[in-house]
Amino acid sequence: MSSDHLPTPAHVQADSMLARKFGKETVNYFGGSPLNRLSFLRTDYPFLSAAVKHPSSRFILLDNLSPLVKSPSALFHAQHSDVQSLLPTSWFDLPEEDLIRDFDSRITRPDLVFLGIDESAAESGAKDEDLLQWKIYKGRPYFALDVSEKGNEEQKATARALVETLKQKGVTPYLSRIHMTLLPDEGAIYAQARAYLDWNNRNKFCGTCGYPTLSVNAGTKRTCPPTDKAYAAEGKNPEKPPCSTRTTLSNLSFPRTDPTIIVATLSVDGKRLLLGRSKRFPPHWYSTLAGFIEPGESVEDAVRREVWEEAGVTLSRVVIHSTQPWPYPANLMIGAIAQVSDPAHETINLAHDPELEDAKWFTIAEVEEALRNGTSALGEPASKNYIEGNLRLPPPTAIANQLIQAAVSKEYVGDKLARM
Repeated sequence: MSSDHLPTPAHVQADSMLARKFGKETVNYFGGSPLNRLSFLRTDYPFLSAAVKHPSSRFILLDNLSPLVKSPSALFHAQHSDVQSLLPTSWFDLPEEDLIRDFDSRITRPDLVFLGIDESAAESGAKDEDLLQWKIYKGRPYFALDVSEKGNEEQKATARALVETLKQKGVTPYLSRIHMTLLPDEGAIYAQARAYLDWNNRNKFCGTCGYPTLSVNAGTKRTCPPTDKAYAAEGKNPEKPPCSTRTTLSNLSFPRTDPTIIVATLSVDGKRLLLGRSKRFPPHWYSTLAGFIEPGESVEDAVRREVWEEAGVTLSRVVIHSTQPWPYPANLMIGAIAQVSDPAHETINLAHDPELEDAKWFTIAEVEEALRNGTSALGEPASKNYIEGNLRLPPPTAIANQLIQAAVSKEYVGDKLARM
């Protein structure tokens, strides 16, 4: 896959003093979304009610977190008419306080998340009258909808029938552990949709009291209601037991993002690159080292700790390069370039943490050859020009590849930087 499959948002091409000094910003796959999230409208129920039923609105559908696609490179953009069997016409008509007051845990609603508005739709040929105009905002609204079989038998049958109807039209769930074949804009929208739907699915119950939660803020938060009509139906007091989340200023559960470091490590002389492999990698396939950031730890400290724990190599300077959202389930990959300052600290030792099967220093020439002919996603073959036995690397859609390219091009340690 070529770099043409990476996002190219307008700000990357814009000139500025920072851009001239540090170069163009790297926007990784799953980033650079074309949507304006308009997060401040997530509680504007007149807006949401108008958007969800608007003819221009599109719905990204996920079945057990697998996106429904027309092809491996194209999501299916459903219209309201495609999904109205799952969405009642009154969706978003009631404000949150009414939903909380009338909460009934016996009723299952499919998870629906407002993702934002594609304002570029007006520039791509769509007629103004065909797009949603709300105050000063105009464009095509996007939502994520879970079409998995959930709820009572009737609801499950409705979801099953919807998916089967779409299958007859050539729209099917894309069954793959990781999806990186979508076009860049599609990949970014999918990443947002998957992360939110996965989070909603994992947080159906309050983490404090254990009782059912309610989706609010257009699917981006969950709250623990103080009453439940399900209890009244059983002849019980509808008031739930006290919960500390309802006594604070924010009785909400918010989506989490887990920060993870990933680093391309250069030798003292800048002529070699440290790469590692786990047992699940295919033969000769290596990548940059990575790991979770721990509480009370800076990004730079996490980079140094992970590289030492996994490979026994001690780092000095760490520079942040770029980031990549990773919706499996909700990571933010923080990419760095790092270097060893003392030859004595380059010795590899895998005895600390048995996570890696192997780690090696590769010459820049070996890495450059792999970037040309040996890149592939996990589970996919290398290019036809790959020579068996040579180094293999992740594809350009992975931040690891972008970090490796930056390291071998001397983007951070070459003469250009020295002259600044």
